[in-house]
Amino acid sequence: MQKLDNNTVYHDTIRALLTAGGLLVLTIAIGSGGFMMIEGYRFVDAVYMTVITMATVGFREVVPLTDPGKIFTVFLIIFSLGIFGYVITQVTRIIFEGVLHQSYKAYQLRKKIVKLEDHVIVCGFGRNGYQACVELAEHGEQFVIVEKRDHVVTRILEDPELLYVQGDASSEEVLDAAQIRKARALITALPNDADNMFVVLTAAEMNPSLKIISRASDFRSDTKLRRAGATNVIMPDRIGGQRMAKLVTQPDVVEFVEYILLQRSKDVQLTEINCNKLAVSNYKKTIRELKLREKSGANLVGIKTAEGAYLFNPSPDIEITPADKLFVLGSPTQIEQFKAILTSTPQTINN
Repeated sequence: MQKLDNNTVYHDTIRALLTAGGLLVLTIAIGSGGFMMIEGYRFVDAVYMTVITMATVGFREVVPLTDPGKIFTVFLIIFSLGIFGYVITQVTRIIFEGVLHQSYKAYQLRKKIVKLEDHVIVCGFGRNGYQACVELAEHGEQFVIVEKRDHVVTRILEDPELLYVQGDASSEEVLDAAQIRKARALITALPNDADNMFVVLTAAEMNPSLKIISRASDFRSDTKLRRAGATNVIMPDRIGGQRMAKLVTQPDVVEFVEYILLQRSKDVQLTEINCNKLAVSNYKKTIRELKLREKSGANLVGIKTAEGAYLFNPSPDIEITPADKLFVLGSPTQIEQFKAILTSTPQTINN
């Protein structure tokens, strides 16, 4: 059975209350019907007699009971004691253990997750998953975490802003709860490559258009994960080793790139700009004709074409098309001005 705590806590609480209430009503109905049939009580008297019998308050009978009525009352007391005890237990648990408050929070959390669209799902909240969430949050991306370990979920709960689903990320039920069919990307950062493989396979089947980024520890897992449906495979050990070597051979280059990408300087950013809203008036114009650098101050350092090719330090004579993605380096103000130049008229061209 998969755990879906933030989905089921609320429903479990409601179910327990309904069960307790149903058993209580059923017992009163049986008791009242019995007294009406055996003793000939009026409806109100029968209900009253049933309630004081269940509560064992010791009040006198409405009318002295006959022998069959006494036997019925004995069995009613025995039967109702268990029911009454269950009801009191459930109500006490909800009041003193804060179950109702927890279930309400779980219900509110579920409502927020259901409304998500074009979001990112992060499977695993270990070191890599945590860092991915930090990066996504700082870029204003909506994301939901999928984590099955109780002690990790406890850590997630320390931040009330985090959205999460507790359960096995390879389960379709869990991924559905994370709204995978409306998501645009999934990051699986589980420590075990086999677990990541199952997540990739399940996610790719449920949402074929999903961008899937998977963590891998073993070099041999790269190809397998890509065949399973992963768009990109990241190997933290390889990246860490390359970075350490670069710090020896080209330390200033590494520090420069990290200053831009990892430290998120407020003075300069490297940003990806999609040209799918390129103004009609700019369609098929060259970089030189658009005067992007001259008008905005930002630098166009690369282009990804519709065919998936990367052009670094592109020539000024290259034409910009709606299918291109531009990599721009500059200050936030310069980048906004760069975007404004591309979409300078209300008319747009979409892919």
